[in-house]
Amino acid sequence: MTKVLVLYYSSWGHIEQMAYAAAEGARETGAEVVVKRVPELVPDEIAKAAHYKTDQKAPVATVEELPEYDAIIFGTPTRYGTMTAQMKNFLDQTGALWAQGKLIGKVGSVFTSTATQHGGQEATILTTLPVLLHHGMVVVGLPYSFQGQMGVDQIRGGSPYGASTIAGGDGSRQPSEIDLDGARFQGKHVAQIAAKLAVK
Repeated sequence: MTKVLVLYYSSWGHIEQMAYAAAEGARETGAEVVVKRVPELVPDEIAKAAHYKTDQKAPVATVEELPEYDAIIFGTPTRYGTMTAQMKNFLDQTGALWAQGKLIGKVGSVFTSTATQHGGQEATILTTLPVLLHHGMVVVGLPYSFQGQMGVDQIRGGSPYGASTIAGGDGSRQPSEIDLDGARFQGKHVAQIAAKLAVK
């Protein structure tokens, strides 16, 4: 059975919602799917003062477990057009896995969230992909067969690089059903490709 990890960081819960949607999509293929998050680096009192979502149910991942999966879907909000410090800190600890080639040939994919429509969604995904490529992962995006990323009738996330959502400057906009559908589609697409690559 194909094993998929959805690994995310979420401050206010937008990426958390997208992560569980991606997991739903991956499970549609029959894959075994695990949702985990990277450790929080912000002190508790600051996180509470900033109204971070502190009741996230996903367990915290370890670097050592990453080779157990056939595919890893990374979810990170954007910070100035790149991944969060929390995700980068976690990935910066994967040097031993890189040295041993433990992630070579595994499928990697990224989704994101920004405050505004032009707040760096594509930049965040594109600046996360080099880490995956350095690990020798097979990069998978969100193909245009997901029609939800087309159209200008409403605010919507999504690009061929990966699913995304727009939170609004105050975080009040929650992922729309189209945004969540994009994450589900991406999760399913990743799991399908991972299953094909696993066939010997």
